[in-house]
Amino acid sequence: MRLLVGLGNPGPRHAGDRHNIGFMAVDEIVRRHGFGSARARFHGLTCEGEIGGEKVIALKPETYMNDSGRAVGAAAQFYKLAPEQVIVVYDEIDLRPGKVRVKRGGGAGGHNGIRSIDAHLGPDYWRIRLGVGHPGIPELVRHYVLQSFTKEERPMVAKLTEAVSEAFPLLVAGDGNGFMNKVTVLTNPPKPKATGKSEPQRHGDTED
Repeated sequence: MRLLVGLGNPGPRHAGDRHNIGFMAVDEIVRRHGFGSARARFHGLTCEGEIGGEKVIALKPETYMNDSGRAVGAAAQFYKLAPEQVIVVYDEIDLRPGKVRVKRGGGAGGHNGIRSIDAHLGPDYWRIRLGVGHPGIPELVRHYVLQSFTKEERPMVAKLTEAVSEAFPLLVAGDGNGFMNKVTVLTNPPKPKATGKSEPQRHGDTED
């Protein structure tokens, strides 16, 4: 079993915020992989599905970001899950928009949601960090992450969350490198190689 957690703040006012890209990614995973209906549990919203033959519980805490660990800890305790069975998806200001990194364990890096989960669960869980970029000035970070993605950024967000969803079965199987490589390819497909051959001249065509 896996517990998949998306981080964000509840309510329609925050739905499009950069801080909520974890919610967006989990919503896309739930949609793509045909999870069941959501219900209120563990101080959040949960739904169940199966990916690669393994049961996955998706959780979006409704405790607000800074208290995310209360929801994650309650769900992990109920299902008797070890930290390595938990996967958390969240925004990362120190990654360029559209980039992804995945690893097991690590520090909070100033992210209050991760700091809260560490306090309840310890650090040894999987982390999917989704780049949202940095405003350039530390004092502007709080305002920046609580702003909605711009109209120009939304196609990038859609492409990234769709790629994470498509590649997610690899991470469920424990292949972190394969997951990250597939997301990178899906979001930055290689350009077709030039053949070096010119097209045959059609009847009636003339050269300048």
